[in-house]
Amino acid sequence: MKIIVIGATGTLGKKVSDAFAQKHEVIRVGNTRGDVQVDITSEASIKTMFEKTGPFDALISTTGKGPFAPIKEMTGETFKKGLLDKLLGQVNLVLIGQHYINKGGSFTLTSGILADHPVAAGAALSAVNGGLNSFVIAAAPELENGVRLNAVSPNVVEDSPAYFDSFPGEIPVSMDKVVKAFEKSVLGIVTGQVIKVY
Repeated sequence: MKIIVIGATGTLGKKVSDAFAQKHEVIRVGNTRGDVQVDITSEASIKTMFEKTGPFDALISTTGKGPFAPIKEMTGETFKKGLLDKLLGQVNLVLIGQHYINKGGSFTLTSGILADHPVAAGAALSAVNGGLNSFVIAAAPELENGVRLNAVSPNVVEDSPAYFDSFPGEIPVSMDKVVKAFEKSVLGIVTGQVIKVY
């Protein structure tokens, strides 16, 4: 398969890319590095990326930023950054990518545990992750040509110790478990699913 991994140069994206590259052609896409570059907050940039990569069999997104900020300090502008980046950015990968993906292909987005288990200063990311999950569930049945759409929703991962204190009471999950969730989405038959790793 020809697999595009967005966010391939990040902690999670690198592991996912390396796992799939053992048996498949992987195009590693980053914001400033990788085989191809993309700014997911720009529809024009996303279209340019797909023109460069051409038809593909699977797209995995492990990218997207959102603000960590207490509600009393949160502003609409701060909140909107997460909506435009992690939420709309990943949604646009599907909306635009559906016109380039091969028959029977798949999209896999990344949401996160905060959709179900909120933490202090995480309201914006909870909203973004919940929005991504709802989009996947609602949009999957409308995709044509047997194209599937899922989200992987991981807990904080063992390889990101800097975030442990922000997730009190959570047991960090192994990268291998998260990679397996992406494999289930890409190589399996499920669609419209939020694959939770926690």
